[in-house]
Amino acid sequence: MWIFGYGSLLWYTDFPYRNVIPGVVRGYSRRFWQLSPDHRGTASSPGRTVTLVTDKNGSCWGLAYEIAEEQVSDTIRYLDIREKAGYFRKEVMFYPDNGDPFFPINVYLAAEEENPYFTGPTDEKNIVHSILRARGISGTNIEYVLRLAECVHRMAPHINDEHLFAIERKVVEGCHQLNIQDDYLLKYLNQKHPTESFTKN
Repeated sequence: MWIFGYGSLLWYTDFPYRNVIPGVVRGYSRRFWQLSPDHRGTASSPGRTVTLVTDKNGSCWGLAYEIAEEQVSDTIRYLDIREKAGYFRKEVMFYPDNGDPFFPINVYLAAEEENPYFTGPTDEKNIVHSILRARGISGTNIEYVLRLAECVHRMAPHINDEHLFAIERKVVEGCHQLNIQDDYLLKYLNQKHPTESFTKN
């Protein structure tokens, strides 16, 4: 079985896998339209995490993890708990970056109906406002955004994820304007990113 990672699974798996392949799923786009009441926020101050939304002309870059047959049950059980706040598992097609034939893959995405955590289209300013203030059991929402953007910049420099990179820029700008101190932000600023000009003027 294969699992597609496009959010925190890009840097934190915590399950065994025997192979990993970069590539895209088509017909979907990555959006910060899912609230996080636990990992990156709280019930009273939810953060924002990414989900995939249907987009006829869209695509989303990520990593395909191959799970050994004997590990499938345990991995699914783990991910069902990890992605419990409104996510469900669906099979889509994965297209490897190296041009190999596409193949089916499982992905977790937010349910768009009967899901209190799915916001649908949201103004980027409002998304960033939530991100700058949210913290959950897994850390700050700022860290989540910057880790995700850094992974895509580093592992897929050929990809221009406009929504992700716009949120990244605005989060960095917001931290600068509000003098927000975040441990991961300091690490991020010591690396070279397209957003560098927004933070070191």
